Amino acid sequence: MSDLRQIHVTCAIIEQDGLVLAAQRSAAMSLPLKWEFPGGKIDPGESPEDCMRRELLEELGVHVRVGKGLPPTSHRYTKLTVTLYPYICAIESGEIVLHEHAAIAWLAPEELHALDWAEADLPVIEAYLREAYFKAFAH
Repeated sequence: MSDLRQIHVTCAIIEQDGLVLAAQRSAAMSLPLKWEFPGGKIDPGESPEDCMRRELLEELGVHVRVGKGLPPTSHRYTKLTVTLYPYICAIESGEIVLHEHAAIAWLAPEELHALDWAEADLPVIEAYLREAYFKAFAH
């Protein structure tokens, strides 16, 4: 029997000019100073796409276009299991203002592994890199 909490979270792979946005969690957050794709908990009755738009407006002050979804992945931390619903997104309007994160970085896809990521985000990076690779060679 498990008393682990399960949370469902969206995460945005924001692409711009061939780069991808990574956000560093603040020192006050759980998993302090780890890097992640921005997003947040899906509210009851909320679609993942609506959650993505709401969270990115709250966290970064930007409106995004939610694009292709990648396969959901789950990661079990000590006290909870996180299921991530990744979407490839693009900023439609607004300038990034950090409301919750310590920092952001724009990286080429092949540079993503240089950062110290939250463990739940690692399979998302792999899925994204596979997607980007196939996209590049599908033409």
